[in-house]
Amino acid sequence: MHYNDVEKAVRELVTAADDGQRHRFGAETVVRLTTGDDLADAAAAEFDDDARQAFGQACADPAGSTPDRLRAWLDTIDEGTLSDGDMEPQVLRALEALEHWAGFLGDRDPEFVVQLAIRSLEAVDHEVSARLDDFLASPEMAAEFDRIGGRLRQTGDS
Repeated sequence: MHYNDVEKAVRELVTAADDGQRHRFGAETVVRLTTGDDLADAAAAEFDDDARQAFGQACADPAGSTPDRLRAWLDTIDEGTLSDGDMEPQVLRALEALEHWAGFLGDRDPEFVVQLAIRSLEAVDHEVSARLDDFLASPEMAAEFDRIGGRLRQTGDS
């Protein structure tokens, strides 16, 4: 499946999901994208002390945070970013995930969930370097696409 077709399929999955399914998927995905043993180490060189602390707090429980709290942390992070446009990909993805999650919590726009799903695919792509003409050829990419679809179709708390 070509990358554009994968993105289109993700949009269709998000559109077909109800708000509860989007919320559950988004919460799970933002947590996945903001955790990792080396994320704090990667972020250490990117931020000043205040921004580093805000980043740690935002990543500690993004699913349980409010949009206002997330935006306040993101503002602090933005003010204390030391890198000049060349940020570690894992840190950048985490920041983007936090921004999309705050946006979804604030206005429930499904586009923010689409962007979370795409960031999740990009995280896997970073590890396995998927081909644009056959984006799901690797087992890892196919599994992530299947996870996205499964979570967006999942009903209730199952």
